[in-house]
Amino acid sequence: MPYSWRAMTRVEIVDVTDETGFGLVPPCADPSFDHRTCDYWEDADRGSKASRPNWLPAGPAGPAGSAASAASPAGVGEPSSGGRSANPFAPPPGTESNPFLPTPKAAANPFAPVFREPARNPFLDDRTDSPAENPFAPQRPRRPTIAAEAPRKLQLLGRGLGIFGSYAKLLLVDGEAVGYCQFGPLSAYPRALRLRELYSQLPDAPLPAVITCIATTSEARRGGHALRLVEEVCRDLAGRGFAAVEAYPEVRAREDSTPAARPEFWIGAGFRLAVNDDRYPVVRREL
Repeated sequence: MPYSWRAMTRVEIVDVTDETGFGLVPPCADPSFDHRTCDYWEDADRGSKASRPNWLPAGPAGPAGSAASAASPAGVGEPSSGGRSANPFAPPPGTESNPFLPTPKAAANPFAPVFREPARNPFLDDRTDSPAENPFAPQRPRRPTIAAEAPRKLQLLGRGLGIFGSYAKLLLVDGEAVGYCQFGPLSAYPRALRLRELYSQLPDAPLPAVITCIATTSEARRGGHALRLVEEVCRDLAGRGFAAVEAYPEVRAREDSTPAARPEFWIGAGFRLAVNDDRYPVVRREL
C-alpha cells in the first residue's frame, strides 16, 4: 500500500547496532539484491550484492515438528530416550549386577599427610579466577559486540562497533524503515580502497570516510528521505573526527540495481565531483 505522506507523524534516524535494528532493514527495490546479504564493498574479490536467503536466520521450527514429538511421548508405545525399553526389573545403568561381589572401600591411612593447598605466590600470574574488582579504579564502559551466531551481514556491520561506532543507519517513518545507508572508515571497505587506488589525484591524507550504500524503498521514492539520511550520516561522521567523506556512484547502472546512487544525487547532497570518470566517478564532500 502506497505511503500517505500527509498522514506522516514521525520521522527518525537510528543506527543499526543489533539484531533488532538489523531486522528493520528494508528490502531492496530490485528483489534480486538484498542489503542484508550484500558484501560487495567488504570483499573486493568475491563480494556480491545478490540476495542470499541462506545468510539470514531461519524461522522458528514449524508446528509439524512439535506436533510429531507431542503425538509420541516417551514411554507410550515407544522405547524411552536412548532406545532402551523401560524394564522395571533391570538394574540401573552402570551398577554392578553381581550381588555377591564385595563393595570396594577406600582404605583410610591415618598416617598419610593431610593435603593442603600451597600458599599463593602474588608474583605469579597463573590464577584462573578473575581479579578482585577495585572500587576506586575508573571503570571502562563495556563495549558493544555482535553475537557470533548473528547474521553474517550484521557481523560485518558490527566489526568496528566498539571503536568506530555503527556502520549503518535507517530512516524510519512511523516506525517503518524506508531508507538505508551504509558508511564507515575507508579501511572497512576493501573495494573502495581498490577503486580509490585508480586515481592518484585523490588526497592521501587525511583519509576520508566513505558512504557505500544509500537506498530507499520504491514506495518512498522522491520524498527527500535519502538526502536527509545522507545529511545525518555526514553530521555523524564529522562528529567522529573525519574531515571528508567520499562516495562512488555508478553512472550506467539502473536506479534499482545500484546502492551507490548516481552522481546527480550526490551533487544535490552537497558533494563535488572529485573524479569525472565515465564508469566509476568519485564524489567528495568536505566536512
